[in-house]
Amino acid sequence: MKVGVNLCHLVPGETGGTEIYALRLLEALAALDSAPDLVVFAPRAACEPLRREPWASSAELVPLGFDARSRPARVVAEQTLLPRALRQRRLDLVHNMSSSAPVFPGIPQVTTIHDLIYKRFPETHAGLFSYGMRVLVPLAAKRSRRIVAVSEATKRDIVELLHVDSGRVDVTYEGPGMREAQPVPEQLLRERFDLGTAPIVLTVSAKRPHKNLERLFEAFARVTLETLPVLVVPGYATSFEHDLLRRAELAAPGRVRFTGWLEDDALEGFYRAASCFVFPSLAEGFGLPVLEALARGVPVACSNASSLPEVAGDAALYFDPFDTDAITRAIERLLGEPELRQRLAAAGLERARSFTWEAAASRTLETYRRTLL
Repeated sequence: MKVGVNLCHLVPGETGGTEIYALRLLEALAALDSAPDLVVFAPRAACEPLRREPWASSAELVPLGFDARSRPARVVAEQTLLPRALRQRRLDLVHNMSSSAPVFPGIPQVTTIHDLIYKRFPETHAGLFSYGMRVLVPLAAKRSRRIVAVSEATKRDIVELLHVDSGRVDVTYEGPGMREAQPVPEQLLRERFDLGTAPIVLTVSAKRPHKNLERLFEAFARVTLETLPVLVVPGYATSFEHDLLRRAELAAPGRVRFTGWLEDDALEGFYRAASCFVFPSLAEGFGLPVLEALARGVPVACSNASSLPEVAGDAALYFDPFDTDAITRAIERLLGEPELRQRLAAAGLERARSFTWEAAASRTLETYRRTLL
């Protein structure tokens, strides 16, 4: 089987969860005993980093000449340059890995739709990007023979909101996103970010409305323990950053640290140093940060919304993400009950073992075969 892979969306180091999904899935697909021949189409600027990936030696890499940082340029390239490049090779199908797809690919196609948060929470995206999602994602669903959803919750949204026959949608869970890195020592992180000796509560969230950080700040401010914790918020800046900083300082002055984007070794250090991990998101396609915490034995409290119970199972303490008092109680329980922390840490390690990229690759290959029936 010869499979084209559409990575027109890729800006290495800047594409977040969709980048992790594509790179880890390609590595696992290339390692299968019955691995397909992979032909990867990517923006020219992304090709040099891609050549360093473990799977690159066994794949053909095709550069496309456009700037992926420009969303209009990406859309034009996906609808013109990509179909032309696809026609020049004898491919059985193309897999679009980031929710959009060519309208006229010329061959059968599979599209992974990561989430429909743009429909559930339109305030998360704005302007041209929001308009593009409203047009391109339904078109991709319509023009693809099969769709991959990364959770049952996302599949329900695809069926309900895009009016897709459920029989065309395959659920394929992701594996852990981060490779385990040598962690920066806790003491160095405490000194670098002025954390003192306080217990660390970690949340790894994009700074967007559906992540529900405002309620987390309010809930965190209400924690009443003898030793008050500090809340660490890693992640890249967004247009919502300034308002979130203001809200955090008003709610819990001096006790919320925005670290900015962290390298893997620093983020690994925070996962190891954290007393607990809290994730109050209103909606997720999958929920990679929760899986990362589970895989490292960090006690997790998270929202009971969308896909998160699918990921965490019985290994998390759940709360209603709209109830700030419930979030407060969850944080206080994790910090104040050592036995609960130990139980959830052990359950998290066990739960995380059921999510692997090898399984994701096998299920994706099954989807390819169904597409060609």
